[in-house]
Amino acid sequence: MKQYAIKGGNPLVGEVEIGGSKNAALPILAAAVMTDETVYIDNMPDVFDTNVLLTALQGIGTSVVRTDRHSVTINGGNIFTQEIQDDNIKKIRAAYYPTGALLGKYKEAIVPLPGGCDIGCRAIDQHIKGFKALGAEVLIEHGYIKTKADRLVGSHIYLDCVSVGATINIMMAATLAEGTTIIENSAKEPHVVDVANFLNSCGAHIKGAGTDVIRIKGVKKLHGAEYTIIPDQIEAGTFMFAAAVTKGDLLVKNVIPKHLESITAKLIEIGCEVEEYDDCMRVVCSKKLRPSHVKTLPYPGFPTDMQPQIAVALALADGISIVTDTIFENRFKYVDELTRMGANIRVEGSTAIITGVQRYTGADITAPDLRAGAALVTAALAAEGFTTVDEVRYIQRGYEDFHLKLQALGAQIELVEDPREIQKFRLKTG
Repeated sequence: MKQYAIKGGNPLVGEVEIGGSKNAALPILAAAVMTDETVYIDNMPDVFDTNVLLTALQGIGTSVVRTDRHSVTINGGNIFTQEIQDDNIKKIRAAYYPTGALLGKYKEAIVPLPGGCDIGCRAIDQHIKGFKALGAEVLIEHGYIKTKADRLVGSHIYLDCVSVGATINIMMAATLAEGTTIIENSAKEPHVVDVANFLNSCGAHIKGAGTDVIRIKGVKKLHGAEYTIIPDQIEAGTFMFAAAVTKGDLLVKNVIPKHLESITAKLIEIGCEVEEYDDCMRVVCSKKLRPSHVKTLPYPGFPTDMQPQIAVALALADGISIVTDTIFENRFKYVDELTRMGANIRVEGSTAIITGVQRYTGADITAPDLRAGAALVTAALAAEGFTTVDEVRYIQRGYEDFHLKLQALGAQIELVEDPREIQKFRLKTG
């Protein structure tokens, strides 16, 4: 089993290049099959989730050619079935995105229900509501969502709660429906906008993405396009908070500062210096961190995907902080692991009360999910002594070359597979 072996104590210093957004890449890859023409996608992150989805799309007849590590050419002109049976896709949250894409194009889709990290209930009731409003029949059975329609007709859809996945899935299906669809209370996240921009580059008529009302005028077909995926705001935020936790000085490159405003505001509030440039951010932390109160909210609020990272920082702050997650109820599973490293955190329902400590100490810990796993690595980088992190497969779902990027910033971290390699790492790092 692969692990990270880490010796903490080194501040992260230098420059780090941020990759393409995983959360944008996954629906865009799914949407690429909606045209029979060739689509070229650039700045795609080379991570577990994107590779699983590409393999699943190949399994239904999609032509997938990796032109280089971060670019792919996709052609959905020879799809021979609308049923995805790939077992691996059940492991990722993005399993549901081919539903909207295939339903829109073929008026039928049979797709496994999603998996991913166990951070709480992620119901698909709003997806189902949207598909039904467009005229599709929806059935859940044997672990699959099955949708079918004689025709899709535009509709006025009000989402009962803000849902990124439902917004994107309905938007894809509505793109090839007859007439106009209006989605109210839609998600505003940057990756929602990116998917809409991609579909528009293929000939769709989508307006209002990034606001709470999206209008889609259905078209008969889409055409090929070339498209570059936006930078990953969560990867960027993770490195920005890693600078805060390790008392570092990082230039985080290839970002869109507008997407990071809620993250930047909290870093400044807790005592970091942040400099904003056109496509990069510099974060410097030279003082004791200050406490803060944080509540996760849909964009443009503070992202739930950044909640573990800021909690790791606040657990080293001088005072008491309160972190409330309004999105996922199981997002504090990392707290037990962080407590093993010396943190003082009490969880009450969806709220964590954090009393700052002077330092973390190394321990043998386990990554419970993708974002918490990355956050625990940043804690280990700041800790006194050695740490091993198990279940790094979660981290590899969404962070490309995470340990290599950290090494380039001065971190003492290695990916190891057996006790001998851990012992060798300990001897080498002293």
